[in-house]
Amino acid sequence: MALALPLGIQHVLAMFVSNLTPPIIVAGTAGFGFGSADPSELIYMIQMAMLFAGIATLMQTVGFGPIGARLPLVQGTSFAFIPLMIPIVAGRGVGAMAELTTAALIGGLVHGGLSVFVGRVRFALPPMITGLVVLMIGLSLMRIGVQYAAGGVPAVGTPAFGAANSWLLAGVVVFATLGLKFFARGIWSTASVLLGLLAGYLVALMMGRISFAAVGAAPLFMVPQPFHFGFALSASAILGFVLTGFVSSIESIGDVEAICEGTAGRPATDAELKGAVAADGAGTALAALFGAMPNTTFSQNVGLIAITGMMSRHVVTLGAVFLVICGLVPKIGAGITTIPIEVLGGGVIVMFGMVASAALSMLAGVTWNQRNMLVFGVSLSLALGLQLEPDALAHLPETARMLLASGVLPAAVLAILLNLLLPEETAGDEEPQAAVIAGDGA
Repeated sequence: MALALPLGIQHVLAMFVSNLTPPIIVAGTAGFGFGSADPSELIYMIQMAMLFAGIATLMQTVGFGPIGARLPLVQGTSFAFIPLMIPIVAGRGVGAMAELTTAALIGGLVHGGLSVFVGRVRFALPPMITGLVVLMIGLSLMRIGVQYAAGGVPAVGTPAFGAANSWLLAGVVVFATLGLKFFARGIWSTASVLLGLLAGYLVALMMGRISFAAVGAAPLFMVPQPFHFGFALSASAILGFVLTGFVSSIESIGDVEAICEGTAGRPATDAELKGAVAADGAGTALAALFGAMPNTTFSQNVGLIAITGMMSRHVVTLGAVFLVICGLVPKIGAGITTIPIEVLGGGVIVMFGMVASAALSMLAGVTWNQRNMLVFGVSLSLALGLQLEPDALAHLPETARMLLASGVLPAAVLAILLNLLLPEETAGDEEPQAAVIAGDGA
């Protein structure tokens, strides 16, 4: 226990900031995020992110019947759904959260059901496609990181946006994170993003940018409320969550295989793969029932297991219990809301950059012939272009506009279809060989 407890806390520190970033982004996009007059709804979302990350992790490590891989998998709030959630809630206030959480609930149930079939469709998702999807997630979020670092969305268009003090705070976080990651060891390196945020927070405190009023007003204990944001059906939102859940399940499969092959030295079993995806879906549905965001496995914790060599699901279980306890104490969430948006911006610039870098690592093993370059290039060009210029879809129905402007979904769907339908080689792939033959003949 003396060793297991700090190792469990280390897993929590590795995922803590990434877990809380999606609800903060969604709340800010809807209009009740950092700096709002009433932070109570944001505090609730932060609490639920911690609570249900812990519960979903327990589903994976302890297992409940067919649910859970019974491996040291850490669950947390998923980045994959952010490009989809932003257009659902943009500028619509707390009321839009009912559509989002209802769609996440239904999508989570479908996601869990996919666990029976997911092994049969893996052939359609080679590294080129999964890498493209992860790259689109990273590219979709980078604008948000810069906006936060420059003063936040409410400041856009005002003289305060992009002020030197804002970039100073964000820069402290970025450089502190890099310094700790490269020059520190152990937990100091593992928790570099969290400690970098703490460094920026301390500078903001010295600048007089911190107010603890929300912490004093927050209660000591909170019970989660079913359908906290209400219940509202949106066909476009539901379809989006179902499709994105399919993409998320492939990410989870990759994490399971990485743990089993990289640390245990054996291939993952079908039961482990199905259990992991089932826990993803069940965790997402349960979280949505209480107003939280979708859950998925966290790759950074898989990397931590590879570094430490400690493949004990009981260690991760202790970390999950710690998250559950944190999720029931609103003063923790209230303390997080005191972080200046620029400090958070420095952290998310690092995180979103790492998402894109992870995609490039996945794509490194792809055979880049002309055929694959065309499939990848056309899918990326169209998906990113539609996301950057959503008005190009103005004459389409609402559902089609929302799905196509998300970036991630059109990239995934188009790449899958092109990869399945196009021949394995193009005429251009044979040209170099033909040119050599012609040259020899001359």
